[in-house]
Amino acid sequence: MAFCKFSTEFIASSKTEIDNIFINDYLPFADPKHTVVYLYGLYLCGSNSFDNSIENFCKTLNMSEEEVISAFEYWQEQGLVQLVKVHPLLVTYIPLKNVLSANKLYKPDKYAQFNGQAQEIFKSKRQISKHEYEEYYDFLERYHVEQEALLMIMQYCVDTKKSAVGYNYILTVAKNWANEGITTALQVEEKLQVMEEKSFELGEIFKVAGIKRAPYVEERALLSKWLNQYGFTLDVILHIIKKLKTKSHLSFDRIDAVLTKYYEMKLLSVSEIESFERDKDALYKLAKDINKTIGVYYENLEGVVENYILKWINMGFSEELLLQIAEYCFKTSVRTLEGMNGVVGKFYKLGLVSVQAFGQYMEDILATDRKIADILTSLEISRNVNYIDRENYKTWKENWNLSDELIAHATTLAKGKDSPLKYLSRVLADWHDKGIKTLEEAKATTPLSWSQNPAPIKKNFQERKYSPGELNALFQSIDEIEV
Repeated sequence: MAFCKFSTEFIASSKTEIDNIFINDYLPFADPKHTVVYLYGLYLCGSNSFDNSIENFCKTLNMSEEEVISAFEYWQEQGLVQLVKVHPLLVTYIPLKNVLSANKLYKPDKYAQFNGQAQEIFKSKRQISKHEYEEYYDFLERYHVEQEALLMIMQYCVDTKKSAVGYNYILTVAKNWANEGITTALQVEEKLQVMEEKSFELGEIFKVAGIKRAPYVEERALLSKWLNQYGFTLDVILHIIKKLKTKSHLSFDRIDAVLTKYYEMKLLSVSEIESFERDKDALYKLAKDINKTIGVYYENLEGVVENYILKWINMGFSEELLLQIAEYCFKTSVRTLEGMNGVVGKFYKLGLVSVQAFGQYMEDILATDRKIADILTSLEISRNVNYIDRENYKTWKENWNLSDELIAHATTLAKGKDSPLKYLSRVLADWHDKGIKTLEEAKATTPLSWSQNPAPIKKNFQERKYSPGELNALFQSIDEIEV
C-alpha cells in the first residue's frame, strides 16, 4: 500500500487540464458520448486513489462496456489514446503534443474505397505510396474534410497541372480551401464552378502574358483575390501585365506584388496608377523636402510616399500647402511624420486643404491673438497669449455672443483688481446671465463687486439635474482641450 496518498477531498478539489488542441480540433467533431468517455478517463488518470475499474467507469457514466470500448477505439483512431488490451481493458492516454507527429491507427475498411478512387485519379502516372496515403488520412481527420471533397481536389490538381502532381501540392491546395471553410464535396463543387466562371479573365491574362498552358490552382486563387478582394477590373490587371512585360521577368507572384502595392495605396484605376507613376519623381522630392523641413531623415522614401505623401495628396492638399504645414509643425515642435499626419488630419476636418484657406485660418488666429494681447496689456499682465486665453475669448465671442465694445468696457472695470482676468470673466459671465448685449445696458448695471464670486453658479451646478447628453457634452469639451 502506498505510504502517502491524496485524500478524497484533495482529489475532488484539484483540476483536470484539457489541452486547447483537443477543444479546437477534436471536441467539435466527436460524438458527445465519445467526448464524455475521453474526459472522464482523463480525469481518472490523475485520480489513482479512485476505483479505476471498467465496471465503475460504466456505472458512473451509465454506459455499457461496449459503448465505452467503442469510444476509446474512436479516440485511438484519432491518435489520442492507445488500447493496450481489451480484456481486461487497458487504455493509455497520449500527450496531445505528440499527436501531430504520431502515426494513427485506422480501421482497415475506413479508407478502402478512398484508396482505390485516389489511385484511379493518377492512373498509370504513378503509384501512391503508403506514406502518401497516411498524409491524406491525417488531413481528412485533422481538417474534418469529406473523402469525396479531397478526391475532387486531387482530380482538379491533376487535371490543371497536366503532370505527375506531388501530394504536397495537393494537400497545400486542400488545406487552403479547408481554411476557407470548404470541407464538403458540395462546397468544393461550388468553388470549382466559381473558378470556372473566371476562365475568360484567365484566358485574357494568359494571352497578354504570353503563357501557353492551363492555369494552376494558385493562379486562379490570385485572380480571385485581385478581382474580388482588391476590386481591380480586368482592364487594370491587363494594363499592369503589359507594363511588367517590358521591365522585368513576368510571373504571377510579381503581378501580385505590384497589384498589392497599388491596392494598399488605394490606386484602383488605370488613370490613378498612371498619374502616380507620372508624378512619382515629384512625390519623392516632396517627401524629401517635408522630411528636411520637420527634421527627419529616411534613406528609403518609398514608405514615406505610400503611407503619408500620397494619402495627403489624395485628401486634396497641394504640395505648397503641405510644405507650409511642415514648417508649421517644426515651429510647434511636431518633429515626426506621424505627428504631422495628425496635424494634417485636423486641418482636413476643418476644411483647410488650400493655401488660401490655410492662410486665412492662420490670419484669423493671429488677429484673435492680437486682440487678446491688447486685453492683457490693458490689465497690465506681461506674458504671451496662451491656450486658455484663446478658449476664454472664444467663449465670450462665439458662445456668449458678446461684442468687442462690451469686452473692452469689462476690461476697464477689471483693471487694477487683484486677479483682473478672473474678475473680467466674472463680469462677462454676469452680463451674459442677465442677457446684457449693449454697452448702454452694461453701464446701467451695478458693477460686480470683488466679493461677489461664482458661488451661486457653483451651487446651481450642484443642484441642477443634468441630462446624460449634457454631461457627455461637458466631458467631451473638457477632453478636447489640448494642454
